[in-house]
Amino acid sequence: MGCDCPTLMWFRSDLRVADNPALAAAIDHGHPVVPLFVLDEETPGAHAPGGAARWWLHQSLRALADALDRLGAPLVLRRGPAETVVPAVAAAVGAGAVHWNRLYEPWANDRDARIKADLRARGVHAESHNGRLLAEPWGIKTGADAPYKVFTPYWKAFRARPEPEAPLPAPERVPGGVTADSETLDAWGLTPTAPDWAHGLRAAWTPGEAGAHARLNAFLETSLAGYPELRNRPDTAGTSRLSPHLHWGEVSPRQVWAATRARMAAEPGVESAGWDFLRELVWREFSYHLLYWWPEIPETTWKSQFRAFPWRDDADAYAAWTAGRTGYPVVDAGMRELWATGWMHNRVRMIVGSFLVKDLLLPWQWGERWFWDTLVDADLANNSASWQWVAGCGADAAPYFRIFNPVTQGQKFDPEGGYVRTWVPELARMPAKHIHAPWQAPPQVLTGAGVRLGETYPHPVVDHSAARKRALAAFETIKGG
Repeated sequence: MGCDCPTLMWFRSDLRVADNPALAAAIDHGHPVVPLFVLDEETPGAHAPGGAARWWLHQSLRALADALDRLGAPLVLRRGPAETVVPAVAAAVGAGAVHWNRLYEPWANDRDARIKADLRARGVHAESHNGRLLAEPWGIKTGADAPYKVFTPYWKAFRARPEPEAPLPAPERVPGGVTADSETLDAWGLTPTAPDWAHGLRAAWTPGEAGAHARLNAFLETSLAGYPELRNRPDTAGTSRLSPHLHWGEVSPRQVWAATRARMAAEPGVESAGWDFLRELVWREFSYHLLYWWPEIPETTWKSQFRAFPWRDDADAYAAWTAGRTGYPVVDAGMRELWATGWMHNRVRMIVGSFLVKDLLLPWQWGERWFWDTLVDADLANNSASWQWVAGCGADAAPYFRIFNPVTQGQKFDPEGGYVRTWVPELARMPAKHIHAPWQAPPQVLTGAGVRLGETYPHPVVDHSAARKRALAAFETIKGG
């Protein structure tokens, strides 16, 4: 480059130092590195981080700042539109280069292209890297050179590729010596104070790179073998719970892939379970593939005939759903787990999603918005693709006539009622036989359990059998549309 100038490393959803291609490239320049994080709440519009995600971001940035301090280069924090802030900080430190890892949200793609053009016009080397996915969204296509619309052939195409590259090691040091004025993390007000509703989040999670690897290692050591059987059981710790760590980039998908493959090699008995788990990791990739090729999916129904669907407008039913007061115990348990911990078991996400869009006939976008504000792993690609899948209107979607019965789903996946008892304590003394349909229990059973329907626990907001017929009739109105 002919310039002994500092290099700006712009952190985004890649809050780690190991296997960070942009950070490695910045260090390779051989000049002082200025790490920067920009809190840009304006460019994303309605998809700026929600309440739970802001809490997580605060903790993760604190962990990243501590790691960078130990490595020798303090993290600079700035708030404002990145399109303005990044070039301004680059100019302030006299940066000769700026590196970052790519995002794939539509607003980020457009903004980053403008920033790259702006920096290059100023004579600054600007380069983006892939630190978020195993395969770029444009890197896997059908034989007709088109994007995939169905997951199974996408998965087969992914498996036909060479294994992902090995993850990069953490740097021993990050050359510092140059910095810029920084705002303080506490001044950003990312954590709730009045009231402080984050007690459950603090109890459930350890954000940051170290916490991510601790969770990954614990899963591989204790839960991978039972993953195929237990992944659908919300009453047991059978899943990895890595989704928020992956969303914030505290662990990379390459690191997850490599660690899982190493475990599979060391313990051949878990090979099949390992592939089941890695398939879910690639489902995440497929969601990014869909978002990249169909950037309208966060707001617009993917299948055009569903845009004429006769959704209901029922604020009371929606309020009951968000509060976990629908009268269906497994639905209510999921919604309360979400509120308390910022996370919900994936099987239960499908159950509560089906209940919202098919039992209540409320728009999937309402559910997507609620999840966006309450999930610590709120991820535009996964959230929108999964909601459209549940609603039956997305790519590779569940058939419209697949309407989860919340009672039988609870009985199948929470057979002893442990999950419901944890999150719906007013039903804690109900016997397993009746806990998923308390309105069907004999009066003496309710009395013995201290349950008074309509008082201590609500009656069902809708009769599932009638709601199912109503949903199927509504779907009939758009068939062939």
